Amino acid sequence: MLLAITYTLKTFWEIALFTIVIILCAWLFSRLVRFMITKIIKRRIQKAGGDYSTTSLKFLMNSIKFFSMIIALVVVVLSVPVLRSKATFIFSGAGILAAIIGFAAQAAISNLIAGAFIVIFKPFRVGDFIRLDESRVGIVQDITLRHTVINNFENKRLIIPNSIISTESVLNHTIDDSQVLSFNNFYIGIYADVDIARKIIQEEVSKLDYIIDNPNSNISSDKNNVEVRFISSQNYRIHLRAYIWISEPFEEFRNRALLAERVHKRFITEGIDMPVDIYKIVK
Repeated sequence: MLLAITYTLKTFWEIALFTIVIILCAWLFSRLVRFMITKIIKRRIQKAGGDYSTTSLKFLMNSIKFFSMIIALVVVVLSVPVLRSKATFIFSGAGILAAIIGFAAQAAISNLIAGAFIVIFKPFRVGDFIRLDESRVGIVQDITLRHTVINNFENKRLIIPNSIISTESVLNHTIDDSQVLSFNNFYIGIYADVDIARKIIQEEVSKLDYIIDNPNSNISSDKNNVEVRFISSQNYRIHLRAYIWISEPFEEFRNRALLAERVHKRFITEGIDMPVDIYKIVK
């Protein structure tokens, strides 16, 4: 059958039409397979109460789509005489060409293998809140065969190759326990009343959302139990730090900014001395 098709594909329009049909069939096939897999998994969850990994499912869907297109490309090349002869001529110089192709495909293969390892060992999953450094922070949106997509807090997508992110140190805020301990630093004047400042901080913490007593409790019924420690005193200021457990990591930055503003306003209202640089002038 393939030989019969091969000898009839001679004109440009025949080749173009055949290519379009093959690509369309591959696309429909990948869509059908992905639809069937999704239906089977949903049915399994509804009937048996099972569970599945969103990360593994997304990676599987991307793999099906990718390899369907690769198979379609191979079929087109082998079925069209002109393309087949060109491919035969190209691959006849196997030695140098193989080295060139191997070198060019090295990055692609490393990304593919790294992506598979990420899906298997799950250092992070789709939906996790991760941090690579100060500028690369966000929620994992997708893991493809080549790269990982991270949606940051500016609603921008960071596209990071799998081979790179798999070798980075990744801080995962949600892989096992979503509760986080937030360090909130405050500075008051060297002669300010520490007890009053501590009470103000605790009162303002009690007004925040998502505050918990400790990692093993539910939402706190008494938020005034937050610990505020005396860290250090210098020539002109005292350093206080509030240790606040938060049940939702995505709210940690917002809570920290909100608390800093409210405490600053309370310090001014209550007459808490603010740090002022002290210089000693030697004549």
